[in-house]
Amino acid sequence: MFNTEDVFYVSADVLLKRRGLLMSKGAMDAMLGRRPLESFRAFCDYLGLNEEPADLLAESRVIFHEMLAEHLSPMPGLFDLLQLIESNGLPKAVATSSPRDYLLDIFGRFNLSPRFPIQLTAESVTHGKPNPEIYLKAAELLGVRPENMLVLEDSETGTRAAAAAGAFIVSIPHEHTSGHDFSQSKFVASGLNDPFILRLLGNRDYSGVDRFPATIDESPL
Repeated sequence: MFNTEDVFYVSADVLLKRRGLLMSKGAMDAMLGRRPLESFRAFCDYLGLNEEPADLLAESRVIFHEMLAEHLSPMPGLFDLLQLIESNGLPKAVATSSPRDYLLDIFGRFNLSPRFPIQLTAESVTHGKPNPEIYLKAAELLGVRPENMLVLEDSETGTRAAAAAGAFIVSIPHEHTSGHDFSQSKFVASGLNDPFILRLLGNRDYSGVDRFPATIDESPL
């Protein structure tokens, strides 16, 4: 929904430069789609850092939030997509690996919380992605079978979680996930405004399904 990975990459680079290191795509790949502490455990393992992941996470959050005002922006097509979902009367949810305070901060900057009555975060589940728990819970709260729920995902980890839940997945890679494995998706879209997504949400009889409730990932960290 937002370019949070761009902001995180820059903030992680600042974090690592304090230690004489540089951020890399490999380090980013190790983290994407996971809950924050799990991400930083993978971060430490990948880079061989002999520091407590929780301490690095806390330091990273300070840097990240200092950068949000200057660098945060919605992904192209986000608000048009939300308008289409709402105009068609489709229920929607956000299912993120990020903590609730993070989500509320991001949403608060764009007045989005009232538009998402169902908000699932890291605290909502026992097991983080790629475990399917968060998407199974989203389907339950939306009142649909998982196979009748459209999931928009931008990472391999999230796509694997949605696939394990049995959802209909459209993956939307960005700069940091363009090399991920999206083979479990039904379609790999060019963006939130991809015609395939717009047809899915606007057509009452597409692929034998009477429109899809939408679940959108808002990625970490």
